Amino acid sequence: MNEQDFKIVFTGPMGAGKTTAIAAISDEPPVSTDVVNTDRAVFDKALTTVGLDYGRIAIAAGQHVHLYGTPGQLRYRFLWGILGNNAAGVIVLIDASQADALVQLDAFVEAFGSGKRAPVVVGVGRSDQAGALALDAFVQRLERHGLTLPVFGVDVRRRDDVLLLVDTLLCLLELGDIGRKIV
Repeated sequence: MNEQDFKIVFTGPMGAGKTTAIAAISDEPPVSTDVVNTDRAVFDKALTTVGLDYGRIAIAAGQHVHLYGTPGQLRYRFLWGILGNNAAGVIVLIDASQADALVQLDAFVEAFGSGKRAPVVVGVGRSDQAGALALDAFVQRLERHGLTLPVFGVDVRRRDDVLLLVDTLLCLLELGDIGRKIV
């Protein structure tokens, strides 16, 4: 990594799509620490991240964005601070079809500084499913906490949707001149 590189953290609850999002945009096959999910009562999926996901995209000659995905399970919360250290920005992914999606949003925005230390962008997935919360519910929840953050409906399997989140974060860094370079 060089001093021109940026570190972006993808975070959110289990099953929100962090691993999938990083795989969708990484220029090289991502590193993943997925293992068999033994917590199927919480989220019924075959694999879950227990350490981190890592990918990288080039944004200019010699300049890269390093993508780190956190595990979503609360028992791995101790890794969130480690992975978030020196991050230029954070992308919070939320699954709108989950009954406790707003509570999950609160937990991850609070854990990653509410945009105070580094800019935060929120990507809401599965909003097209029956019973899913509308994007406005997430915007209103953030407003109740005094936060105005970009919120986008995304399909984390689609490269263009995930790049929209990254591009928005990079624009916020440029506008605010608060980017933290990797050292």
